[in-house]
Amino acid sequence: MGVVHVVLPNDIDDPASPSGGNHYDRRLCRGLAERGWAVREHAVAGDWPRPDAAARAALAGVLSALPDGAVVLVDGLVASATPDVLAPQADRLRLVVLVHMPLGDDAEARALGAARAVVTTSGWTRDRLLDRYDLPAGRVHVATPGVDPAPPASGTGTGGGLLCVAAVTPTKGHDVLVRALALAADLPWTCTCAGSLTRDEDFVADLRGRLAATGLTERVRLVGPWTGDALDAAYDAADLLVLPSRFETYGMVVTEALARGIPVLGTATGGLPEALGRAPDGELPGLLVPPEDPPALAGALRRWLGDAALRDRLARAARDRRATLATWSDTATRVATVLAGVAA
Repeated sequence: MGVVHVVLPNDIDDPASPSGGNHYDRRLCRGLAERGWAVREHAVAGDWPRPDAAARAALAGVLSALPDGAVVLVDGLVASATPDVLAPQADRLRLVVLVHMPLGDDAEARALGAARAVVTTSGWTRDRLLDRYDLPAGRVHVATPGVDPAPPASGTGTGGGLLCVAAVTPTKGHDVLVRALALAADLPWTCTCAGSLTRDEDFVADLRGRLAATGLTERVRLVGPWTGDALDAAYDAADLLVLPSRFETYGMVVTEALARGIPVLGTATGGLPEALGRAPDGELPGLLVPPEDPPALAGALRRWLGDAALRDRLARAARDRRATLATWSDTATRVATVLAGVAA
């Protein structure tokens, strides 16, 4: 294998702002190195994907300094907003764009058009890009996120231990979750929400106000971003992962939960159903409801909490799904194959 230059947002290792995209990038860099690639990281400062002139200039400087013919993997948050920077380098460099979250605009179309290959993190994202943009199908590839093996979660044994792992933002639907929980307040549950509280502070303030108004402050904990042992402990204590997103390109926390045999209550949006998948016998290891529908979410919670047989069936499906999940080794192998093709 040769050298691959990986261009990343500058917050990739910020513990105060964990994200699925950052985790994917970090694990991918590690996996490529394990496969013999010499990985050269270039973290570029900027408010991605909304770069100012300084961020654009910094990116241009990084790309201009790379040798002719270099293989360059650019995170989509950086690439999709800067076609004017990528295009002048397209003939000189072997550009590959890694799309975690499609932006769906003309700038992204031009940026992806400048790349020799595009890697997406879900089949849903690949289909969306091919549907929206004039890209050759053979140039767009899928490398879904991997997951580490984990012991089965202990849970509470009651079904009432709910966990939501996501930055507290409108996109992740915490307001929908709180409204649904208020509709199911007569049932026995507690909910831990682990995720950044600084992405949209006005939204978080409104959410806290709603919790206070509905008397749920003690039952719904907004604990901020958890990683490492704290997050592992939260998964171990959970009976059900709840992800009420308005939109997801995949949903890495879904497979993180399934790796521990935890069923998932999520929304049927974007690539989330793809992440949920099915057990080998075809059973769905969770429940899916429409996005932005608090009554539907509350109804699913009532079914889960009120039906022990349903809980047992979904837990069994989640345990069976564990063996079918992609590993990070699988992810790195797929991306390495794309890079090798571009380098050839």
